[in-house]
Amino acid sequence: MSEQGFRRFRRRGAPADAMPIAADDGSSPPSPSIAPAAAAPSQLPATLPGSWDRIRQVPFDAAAQAQARLPLVSRFRADPAAKSFDLLRTRLLHTLKARGWKRVAVTAPAAGCGTTFSAVNLALSLARVPDSRTILMDMNFRRPGAARALGMTAPGGLAGFLSGRVQLEDQLLRPLPTLAVGLNSAADQDAAEILHGRSCAGVLEDMILRLDADTALFDLPPVLEHDDTAAFLPQVDGVLLIADGTSTTAAQLAACEKMLAGHTQMLGVVLNRARKADSPLN
Repeated sequence: MSEQGFRRFRRRGAPADAMPIAADDGSSPPSPSIAPAAAAPSQLPATLPGSWDRIRQVPFDAAAQAQARLPLVSRFRADPAAKSFDLLRTRLLHTLKARGWKRVAVTAPAAGCGTTFSAVNLALSLARVPDSRTILMDMNFRRPGAARALGMTAPGGLAGFLSGRVQLEDQLLRPLPTLAVGLNSAADQDAAEILHGRSCAGVLEDMILRLDADTALFDLPPVLEHDDTAAFLPQVDGVLLIADGTSTTAAQLAACEKMLAGHTQMLGVVLNRARKADSPLN
């Protein structure tokens, strides 16, 4: 095409991408460049569920709990004991939030004060808070009882998890969308050694971070009977002490306070089996 013909072609309004380009040296114009087709949107990988969602959910059968006469006050929301646990929950959450704390040990001066009963029902009360995440760990290796109190079966011993041999998703269970529990299947007389173990602190720190938990409750053995609880105190922010209104003495409470001093904070004393004139929690 001559230069004159090229100009006539342009005046006809040919599409720009179809226009031949005139060469300055009079040679044949190069072939028009063709833009490549738009690439299809890249296929993004599917989002993997978080650690919390990967914990196995298990049925939490209220009817079976009632038939087994399990001590779960959450079935009776109007009961004075249930109201007491809700009040304890609210006060505890206020304290933890004000201080930026998450880890709470639940223990007692002696066996039989109702530590597991209190820890389990407090965890169930905390789990009713919308959009929350609560972890309950049965750290009483002497007399594990959280599984029985919840009407659940523990997947195995907790020692394997605390040593790092068992993965988080294989040990913890979720009976409620907002509650994860670490249950213990059998007693272990090496309790203090397990809690002293170098891996124990790291495993629990990793668990709380990965699960993005709001509150972690640790059901521990009696303070005055073994050194298990003393071994575990560096891992918690504070302690709830459960006293039996029918048997705990002032001397026992004083001994517990002395043992805890300098290691962690006393968050409060919960009076269990109190006389109705003293407290609705019995």
